[in-house]
Amino acid sequence: MKILAAEDNLIFRSMLCNLLTKWGYNVVSAADGLEAWEILQSEDAPRLAILDWMMPGLDGPEVCRRLRASGREPYIYILLLTARTESVDLVEGMEAGADDYLKKPLNTMELRARLRAGRRIVELQEQLLMAREALRQQATHDGLTGLLNRTAVLQILHKELARSRRENRPLSLLLADLDRFKQINDEHGHLVGDAVLREAAARMKSAIRRYDAIGRYGGEEFLVVLPGCDAAGATAQAERLRLALAREPFSIGGQAIPVTSSLGGTLCAGGVPGEADDLIREADRALYLAKERGRNRIEMACAEVVAQ
Repeated sequence: MKILAAEDNLIFRSMLCNLLTKWGYNVVSAADGLEAWEILQSEDAPRLAILDWMMPGLDGPEVCRRLRASGREPYIYILLLTARTESVDLVEGMEAGADDYLKKPLNTMELRARLRAGRRIVELQEQLLMAREALRQQATHDGLTGLLNRTAVLQILHKELARSRRENRPLSLLLADLDRFKQINDEHGHLVGDAVLREAAARMKSAIRRYDAIGRYGGEEFLVVLPGCDAAGATAQAERLRLALAREPFSIGGQAIPVTSSLGGTLCAGGVPGEADDLIREADRALYLAKERGRNRIEMACAEVVAQ
């Protein structure tokens, strides 16, 4: 585990770094408080930090205060080193955000024990963050396809619609439906049908822009939100999605299964007071028109209808 050793005394810092390296830590050192603060702000900041109380630039407690005020995650466990022995000083250090303190001169065995305790806390927090992320993923993503679920993609639609009005930028919406999906389930079974949905989701996700959003709207139907995309751009994006599915058959369980999709799209011009339900309704009508006209095609609704 990476650890920061911040100490302005060169000899003491060298001794501390050698000791920590011997104990198996990946040591990063700092000669003053400003350097320590810069290290702790980096993306790959150490999860453990030993800070001397008295340092040039910023003292240990001030580094603690700045770090805690930033509210950064993951958590960084801080151990203060101090020659101060008054209770009021130690309380000040803990209130500044330090997790523990150790008095100088150092007792190396005590330091090692306290670092072990800090390491356990850091590892427990990592487990909590992983559990939180798993719960977030479960709450916002479809369990089968891994795409955003209906609730999450609709939330993004509402957010992007508000941004479209605020910034006077266009917003397009696509509804994509796999053609004759029931027939795939009937002929090959539901497990193959599930595999087709997963592969279709993966292909479509790879075909959209990184700032677009795609979610499973229901069954074999997918909703795509295209921020800043006008009618021409939405049509081009719909064609990329259509080709992503139709270009090559799906290879599933040794079978080559041709899969196509029909897409309906609509546009809300920048600043137009359209509603999310209006956009979805018009895209859905366009989608059914694509089905009626032979499937494996794109139909776009008139922007003027959505603008009502």
